[in-house]
Amino acid sequence: MKKSLLIAFAIFLAALTACRSTATKSDAPTAEEVWKDYFVGNIIFKDEAPESEGSRIYHSIIPDAEAYIARQAREVLNTLYFSPNDSITPVNNLYYTLKDSEGISAKGGSNGEIYIFYSTRHVEKSFIEQDTAKVDFETRGVLLHELTHAYQLEPQGIGTYGTNKVFWAFIEGMADAVRVANGGFHGEEDRPKGGNYMNGYRHAGYFFVWLRDNKDADFLRKFNLSTLEVIPWSFDGAIKHVLGEEYNIDDLWQEYQIAMGDIPTPAQQ
Repeated sequence: MKKSLLIAFAIFLAALTACRSTATKSDAPTAEEVWKDYFVGNIIFKDEAPESEGSRIYHSIIPDAEAYIARQAREVLNTLYFSPNDSITPVNNLYYTLKDSEGISAKGGSNGEIYIFYSTRHVEKSFIEQDTAKVDFETRGVLLHELTHAYQLEPQGIGTYGTNKVFWAFIEGMADAVRVANGGFHGEEDRPKGGNYMNGYRHAGYFFVWLRDNKDADFLRKFNLSTLEVIPWSFDGAIKHVLGEEYNIDDLWQEYQIAMGDIPTPAQQ
């Protein structure tokens, strides 16, 4: 009898814990809720290629471009920052333009005046299999990357994007990290093998998200903030600042490579 009561009580506790866990997840505020009152900037959308096939496809998938961009902007902000009260790079006006041009997309501008173009030719190429879901996935992923450039913080005391590779690798790595973190890539399928975090983009982006998943759940936010707290900024200095003095960026990269199966463990060599 006592054994039955104990089993029943254990089942009750397990059910209660599950309910609390579910409630906690469902009660957690979304990025839209946390950032709904934050001014993401005046979004000025312009279509300079209205007669193109890429433009037609874009508008059929995204009928309200301004609302779509604002929604992704809040996802980016929620990934880079803890709250609207943080020291956030301000954006006053965000000009988003569809252009009939080569390339994919790019961000320009500074001091709160941001310019992003998106190629209608790329939209058309993405639609080659007549799959609107594929175009939407690619368009959102590219937008997450470019919007990160609009809102992310920048390393201090080490030059600029065009003069310092560390600066460049951080900027492009964080942009792809935000894209990875928000489901903007196809998981392992899009993760590059080998290379180095200094390659930026997906090499660094997937690595940064791995650090978030395995070392500190707030790694991306803290790493972004480290640019204001570690001067002159460096990858290893920022890693030590965020994770602790016992960590080293190159050792972590090797640990990541081993964990992902890209290189053998020392015992296997």
